Amino acid sequence: MPKKLAHFVYRTPLGRLTIAADGEAITHVLFGEREAPGQLSPTALTNEAATQIQQYLAGKRRTFDLPLNPAGTPFQQSVWRALQGIPYGTTWTYAQLAEAVGNPKAFRAVGGANNRNPLPILIPCHRVVGADGSLVGYASGVHIKRFLLDLEAKALAADAAAEA
Repeated sequence: MPKKLAHFVYRTPLGRLTIAADGEAITHVLFGEREAPGQLSPTALTNEAATQIQQYLAGKRRTFDLPLNPAGTPFQQSVWRALQGIPYGTTWTYAQLAEAVGNPKAFRAVGGANNRNPLPILIPCHRVVGADGSLVGYASGVHIKRFLLDLEAKALAADAAAEA
């Protein structure tokens, strides 16, 4: 029996965010006016994902507790799993990510998989930067990547200040 696809559009500090689910897991997070699969209908799962993303954007959440089901090739899946291992507030280069998936020379292929991540924010592709630390290659726009990295840096700085 095919899974029932549904999506809903939520307002966030980053603008419109469409979250799609297959009835069991989140399948897409899309910025702006991009089309999503399934019928336009909020579900308990899309609402929970929206709540957790809003908490993250407010600096109150660092990890997500959601079932995820991004569709991709086995290589893309391995890259997306590795992305989930990048700690909050930390950045890796494409070369480090390629090393993490066991293919150190595949940094261009890793960049392509990173670019096709259907679950930005939830799978933190924004934490990958160029070899020189530059903000390159964010499918939803470098301004969103900068916002997310700044958000995480500010939260870590606030933690350090509170501990001092």
